Amino acid sequence: MSELPKTGREWHLVARPHGWPKPEDFALREAEIPAPGPGQLLVRNTHMSVDPYMRGRMNDVKSYVPPFQLDEPMQGGAVGRVIASDAEGIAAGDHVLHPFGWREFAVLDAKHATKVDPGLAPLPAYLGVLGMPGLTAYAGLLEVASFKEGDAVFVSGAAGAVGSQVGQIAKLKGASRVIGSAGSDEKVKLLVEEYGFDAAFNYKRGPVAEQLKEAAPDGIDVYFDNVGGEHLEAAISSLNVHGRATICGMIAQYNETEPTPAPRNLALVIGKRLRLQGLLVRDHDALQPQFVQEVSGWIRSGELKYRETVVEGIDHAVDAFLGMLRGENVGKMIVSLGD
Repeated sequence: MSELPKTGREWHLVARPHGWPKPEDFALREAEIPAPGPGQLLVRNTHMSVDPYMRGRMNDVKSYVPPFQLDEPMQGGAVGRVIASDAEGIAAGDHVLHPFGWREFAVLDAKHATKVDPGLAPLPAYLGVLGMPGLTAYAGLLEVASFKEGDAVFVSGAAGAVGSQVGQIAKLKGASRVIGSAGSDEKVKLLVEEYGFDAAFNYKRGPVAEQLKEAAPDGIDVYFDNVGGEHLEAAISSLNVHGRATICGMIAQYNETEPTPAPRNLALVIGKRLRLQGLLVRDHDALQPQFVQEVSGWIRSGELKYRETVVEGIDHAVDAFLGMLRGENVGKMIVSLGD
């Protein structure tokens, strides 16, 4: 066995952000790498994920996932190559998906690692289209929103990793109409021309409610919410009787320092008998095998398309995270740490 690395770099949260995170809230530090113990792996991370939910983990509040600790390495999805193993079933040279990103090397219990096949799909795909964002889209549309053939679907944040997949799955499953909103004319063009949305609009170009009514004159049956705020209010207005909304994310208010107003039209939920349901992807792990089988098939056939925005180098991981919060990515934002 070649000599194992002694140190590696990792990102620490050093101050809790107030409002928008700043580069000085983070520090890239050199750390010693322990040898893996019984049942453990040493993984050289090749790609790591930055995701909107990570902003919430930077606040010291009780939530569905514990907050990041100050002066300790942050966490997030990563894929990498096993360079040492003291665990059954996973050998040096295998590739794994695990939750210990934001660092070059990770020592972890094998129970936290999932073997992935780089022959089935490129490794970064396991962080996006075949990973947590993909399962979020699949479960959120089909299980939480109870999608059925013929539904009209509206997706906010539609050019992101989750939203772009929601819209395409809806089309593949027989939606009557799919509408998306995004934050630039380029993304709007991508939604219609590449992802096959029936209509899309740039929410920065006018009131969301007006643009949605124009794009969906007969209303919508399903709303997949990645944004919250004005988008949620507009969707409640456009939802038909017995409409369903999957509340997946509210990126529009993650960095607000004051409480954001609730939709002013919540009373419509009563008369329309709407269902608004929150989504946590970990509640839907049982769908994983079905999801991978169906979505990988769509990818191989070319029926489902995906984009990634790749930032090179661990030293640019915070830049990638902040850029993702600002909507600078198209599709999944990935940080490549090299082979």
